[in-house]
Amino acid sequence: MTKLAIFDVDGTLVDSQAHILGAMAHAFAAIGQPCPPREAVLGIVGLSLPEAMARLAPEEDGAALVAAYKDSFGTLRAERDSPLYPGAREALHRLAARGVVLGIATGKSRRGLTHVLGAHGLAGLFATTQVADDHPSKPHPSMLLSALAETGIGAREAVMIGDTSFDMEMGRAAGMRRLGVSWGYHPVAALTAAEVVIDGFAALDAALAEFWGQE
Repeated sequence: MTKLAIFDVDGTLVDSQAHILGAMAHAFAAIGQPCPPREAVLGIVGLSLPEAMARLAPEEDGAALVAAYKDSFGTLRAERDSPLYPGAREALHRLAARGVVLGIATGKSRRGLTHVLGAHGLAGLFATTQVADDHPSKPHPSMLLSALAETGIGAREAVMIGDTSFDMEMGRAAGMRRLGVSWGYHPVAALTAAEVVIDGFAALDAALAEFWGQE
């Protein structure tokens, strides 16, 4: 039976921490306010930008923060692309070679995701790509339900792979298996909805085999 592996992007496939922190500092400077601490900023990674800003600064002008963040992030990205995590590319190609259908569910915009996939030569690998432009923010399961509908694969044959509590809660809400990664932006202790947490992409294949009963 065909399997579906859906990946988060920031903090799971791509280490965009430097860009996120830099753009957030710029956004708050643009409205004359101090930037929240690093832990708070990384804690909202995965949410759509309006939801993230509402959590970080509920009393501030969220639209102004979002606009300033996007402007700065685009500038930083033009200077240098965020790198893939070690082993990410190889893991994706291994899964694709085995016939696993690949998908993405990300808080990024369509424009941002298109840039990331193009920059790393990954665009052709994914059968379904769900972005914040088209859905409620994580952890609402809309992204995953759409991915299942697009691919025609059942929830129990699919797994959500991500680094945040939002990813894991989204997967649980969609009735999917959940695999957390320890190298991202939420501490492992926050991944309470994950069924398994791995420490590197070298462990991904074995973890998925446990889920799916494959060698």
